[in-house]
Amino acid sequence: MKIPFVNTAAKINVHQARLTKAMQTVLQHGHYILGPEVQEFEKNFAAYIGVKYAVGVNSGTDALLLALKSLNLKQSDEVITAPNSFLASASVIALAGARIRFCDVGPDYNLDPKKLESCITENTRAIIPVHLTGYPAPMPEIMTLAQKHNIHVLEDVAQATGAMINTQKAGSFGDFGCFSFHPLKVLSALGDAGMVTTNSRKTYKRLCEMRNHGLVSRDKVNQWSINSRLDTIQAAVLDTKLPYLERALAKRRENAKLLQYLIKEPVVHPPVREHTIGSYQHYVIQAPKRDALQAHLADQGIGSAVHYPTPIHLQPACVNAGYTKGSLPICERQASQILSLPTYPALNPEDMRTIAATINAFYA
Repeated sequence: MKIPFVNTAAKINVHQARLTKAMQTVLQHGHYILGPEVQEFEKNFAAYIGVKYAVGVNSGTDALLLALKSLNLKQSDEVITAPNSFLASASVIALAGARIRFCDVGPDYNLDPKKLESCITENTRAIIPVHLTGYPAPMPEIMTLAQKHNIHVLEDVAQATGAMINTQKAGSFGDFGCFSFHPLKVLSALGDAGMVTTNSRKTYKRLCEMRNHGLVSRDKVNQWSINSRLDTIQAAVLDTKLPYLERALAKRRENAKLLQYLIKEPVVHPPVREHTIGSYQHYVIQAPKRDALQAHLADQGIGSAVHYPTPIHLQPACVNAGYTKGSLPICERQASQILSLPTYPALNPEDMRTIAATINAFYA
């Protein structure tokens, strides 16, 4: 590929000397589980997001799962989320023992607040808005609805670290912010890693126990839970990269802006809202003859991807949730046309021009 869809090596090359030094420090002190780098990264990440507390966990999926389980959900409880996300946004609801309820999305691929209230029932306990593609869901409107109905909000920020509405960062609006630092994310570890943010000290203390088997000390357990500790070496990697995140985000936004300017009709660009700034993990267009366009890009050495071709409510695992084809028409229509284009910082303006010119030539 001349322009691969992902380039994890490029992410590491920029920081290689700093990362090597940070990992050597961990190897020397030997505290590989919940070592000092974990606490340092939690403190720095909480400050970056603008919240009081952050709890490092094993993955973004565990971040969502532990946050949900801390609500003590019952089988009759419902949790609303988007149907066009990665499956983990919904699977954690089932794993936490509650019922999955989907709400259709808007033109920006995020939960549509105009449809959300009609999805709320007397059994609704929580909403999981997903900041899909790195563009924030309309959180002020969602929070207004949640407060009106006394519902918890867990933000799925897996793709949107650093995204903002006004000057407030994604992950600081709801009761919980749930982050993934998978190697493909905008702030990435060298393996799986995640974080839960919160402003509640009580929630923070409980999550600290829940990530560590429910232990409050070596010999006392308050609650049954799982092992979901953030590895010290991953925390060291992430804390080393955190000060450079804004620079990387600025480059992603520049690349996305170029694609928006250069790619012509009939492609539909993702809409932007006033005072809202995405992190642009990918730039997701809607393209007629999507599959043929993707094949054409591949022939020209340009990588792309579809996130996600089959919505969650149409997956075999979701057959008992009561949804069928046609249940969520906006999501389903988008799924037939969406195409993710690369925006990572190692790409330059000439790469963006090449991507745009290749797409325009396909339709011409």
